[in-house]
Amino acid sequence: MLKNLKSLFIVEEQNAPEKPAEDPKPTVTPSPKIAESREGDPGKITQKFIEVLFKAMESNNLDGFDYLEFKQSLQSLSKMPMDEATRFRSAFAMAETMGATTQQLLSSANHYIDVLKSEETKFEKALANQREQQIGRKQVEIQEMEEAIQKKAEEIKRLTTEIEAHRKKVDALKGEMNAAAGKVESTKNDFIASYNKLVDQIHADVESIKKHLLSGSEPKK
Repeated sequence: MLKNLKSLFIVEEQNAPEKPAEDPKPTVTPSPKIAESREGDPGKITQKFIEVLFKAMESNNLDGFDYLEFKQSLQSLSKMPMDEATRFRSAFAMAETMGATTQQLLSSANHYIDVLKSEETKFEKALANQREQQIGRKQVEIQEMEEAIQKKAEEIKRLTTEIEAHRKKVDALKGEMNAAAGKVESTKNDFIASYNKLVDQIHADVESIKKHLLSGSEPKK
C-alpha cells in the first residue's frame, strides 16, 4: 500500500534537476501551509520525512472509497487527453458508483490533513526534546562558563590592580632605599673626613713633638 500511496503524490526533493517546461496550466491560488518554516529557512523536502508522513497516512487510511481512492482514479486518468475539469468530473463519476459523495471526499481529505497535523505535533514534541538535550543543556553550560570567565576576569583585574600597587610600592621603596643609601654614604664620608682631619692633626703634632723635643733639644745629662 505504501508504494502505491507514494505513487499518488508528486513529491520532488528540492534542488533536483529542472524538468523541461510544460504547457502552462491555469493559475491556482495555493492554500495556506499547514506548517510554516521557521527563521526564514524554507528547508528542503527529504525522502526520510516524506516516508514518515506517508506511513502515517497509510496507517490511518479510512475504509471504503475516500480521498486516496479518488486520488488514485485521478492518477489513472492523468494520461488521458482531457483537461483538469474533465478529469476530475470523470474520476468523481467513478467515485459515485462506489457510493462516494463530494462531501465525503472533502471530509476524508481533511482527515488526512489532520493526520499530517498530528505528525507535525509529534515531530514538534520530539524536536523540543532534542532541542532541550542538544541545545538547552549547552546553553546552560555556556552560561556557566561565561560566569566563570567573568569571575576569573574580575579576579585577574583585581590581581592586576594589586600587582600595579605592589610595583608602585617597590618603586617607592627603591627610591627610599637609594635616598637612605645616599644618606648613609654621605654620613660615612663625613665621618671619615672628620676622622682623617683629627688623625692628621694628631700625626702632625706627633711629628712636631719628635722634631722639636727629641732631636737634641733635650737637656744633656
